[in-house]
Amino acid sequence: PVASQLILIEITPHRARLGGSALAQVYGQVGDESPDVDDPQMLKRTFNAIQQLISENLILAGHDISDGGLMTTLLEMAFSGNCGIKIRMDGPWSPIERLFSEELGVVIECHINDAHRVLEVLQSFDLRPVVIGETTKEKNILLSYNSQKVLEADMRGLRQIWEETSYQIERLQINPQCADQERKNIFDRKGPTYVIPFNPKPTPPSLLKAKNKPDVAILREEGSNGDREMTSAFYQAGFSPWDVTMTDLIHGRVTLERFRGLVSVGGFSYADVPESAKGWAAAIRFNERLRKMFDDFYNRPDTFSLGVCNGCQLFGLLGWVPWPGIPDHQQPRFVQNTSGRFESRWVTVKILESPAIMFRGMSESILGVWVAHGEGRLYIPDPKLMDEVINKKLVSLIFVDDEGQRDGKISQSYPFNPNGSPFGITGLCSPDGRHLAVMPHPERAFLKWQWPWMPADLRERLEASPWIKMFQNAREWCEGEGF
Repeated sequence: PVASQLILIEITPHRARLGGSALAQVYGQVGDESPDVDDPQMLKRTFNAIQQLISENLILAGHDISDGGLMTTLLEMAFSGNCGIKIRMDGPWSPIERLFSEELGVVIECHINDAHRVLEVLQSFDLRPVVIGETTKEKNILLSYNSQKVLEADMRGLRQIWEETSYQIERLQINPQCADQERKNIFDRKGPTYVIPFNPKPTPPSLLKAKNKPDVAILREEGSNGDREMTSAFYQAGFSPWDVTMTDLIHGRVTLERFRGLVSVGGFSYADVPESAKGWAAAIRFNERLRKMFDDFYNRPDTFSLGVCNGCQLFGLLGWVPWPGIPDHQQPRFVQNTSGRFESRWVTVKILESPAIMFRGMSESILGVWVAHGEGRLYIPDPKLMDEVINKKLVSLIFVDDEGQRDGKISQSYPFNPNGSPFGITGLCSPDGRHLAVMPHPERAFLKWQWPWMPADLRERLEASPWIKMFQNAREWCEGEGF
């Protein structure tokens, strides 16, 4: 937050009832009188006013006054915004009544330049908003009531107290070392820094409407669940995606001969019972006809493939990355996360210089992306093979910290590296760059609205999500553009 103000909207003004509040519960009491909706029409006007402010894009953040009262509302806004606040209020009640009463109300944050318009809109709905303070870059909480300092504390310390119960539960549910790392690493987070050294653009309509688009097989197995978004991503890049199941291939209803691209999607083949993609890989490796079909596709010079999440695990077990012919006992594969649990997070990754055709023109990019896996930790049994993979620049994607530095210690720290892969490695490609396997889900971030958070300047400047480029790169490769 920069140059923003906090505005209080009281739906039940002139009251500060404490009955049934979190404060009363802490003291083992019930209280005499609880908050109520004394004026339903004011509640309705408040709702309509907020909708008006949202339509004009005037609200940066907001929080209702509920469990814990105004004090908790303000602190939780500071916790989530990773910032400090300065609050100044006056009133006829004691600080306890004013700050811990759970009377209906809302606190909204707006840019200082928009404050006049925000107040104007609220007053037009016959509401009585009050500017109670502002956010600060310094991560301190300073609260004054009736010109008396009520609270001055480090926001980060208060946030740790607020998270303490969750942290203790977390230590019982996952690898305790990971819980301890997360507690330490998020204490003073700065927030992710994205770097986009290219200008992503939507696919031209003429390409989307073209009749002779490259065919790509979106391959799924029992338990796969990432086929729909993957189909959409390739369609939006100018491909003709085909829904292909393993059953189709097994029974000969479809072969891979007609396709330029093969994509193994994410999900949980056979519910992950055989561990990661072992069941999926077995259906191919122990069926001579299928094994030959996949080998032929891999070796055709006019084909490319992408394995994501469960598909990435599959490519490892098939020996498609980093290259075929590695003995099974030395083959790189993906095993259980260090945390010992399924990880679904928005993480930051860096695209490295590599032969990967799908990452052409994207190297040095630092982007946000989704991960959703329980077994994504890269395991390479032979240290010499690890060195060879790195030296041949076949590592295409790594986890990085908030500052985007490729630091071994940082990129291996939880939760920046959610699975514990060595050197933060989360993507491998073949030596010729045609075959790529990544654990994160770029197909779940190829549209801007799929990003849970994006800096305002990027959201305004970018015409499209940066991830769409990797799918467009695949189409351009198929059409021979610039390759």
